[in-house]
Amino acid sequence: MIDIHDVRWWYWLATALLLGVALIAGSPLGIPLAVALAVVQVLHFGARDGATSFPAQVRVAYLAILIAGGVPGLGVLHWIQLFGTTAMVTVGYCPLARCLSLLPWNRRGPLDLAALRRAFLTPPVRGSILSTTDSPARPAT
Repeated sequence: MIDIHDVRWWYWLATALLLGVALIAGSPLGIPLAVALAVVQVLHFGARDGATSFPAQVRVAYLAILIAGGVPGLGVLHWIQLFGTTAMVTVGYCPLARCLSLLPWNRRGPLDLAALRRAFLTPPVRGSILSTTDSPARPAT
């Protein structure tokens, strides 16, 4: 769910705007600033929730994809991130968190069609997508 009173939402909004500035407006500063903001998020949520927490995992994966998008030929990754981050900011649906919820250390049950259905078709929830899967409840992304 969207909570504009939560710092997480503001981080994602700022990141989406920086990606938009880079990809749509063509500013060469957008991606480096998005990377810097992603590093800040990794440090913030790693310190707050622990380096292996689900919120930290999401931000580390996001940062890795953001960096990978800088490799020639992989720029499409930035567009995918812009669409995913926009979904997170506008409707509270985080495709990356849903993918990460399927990793073995983030779920209890088997990786089957039911787990995939829960991960990708469950409407956005307050808190973490992990709370809707067969996984231990963890802090929100």
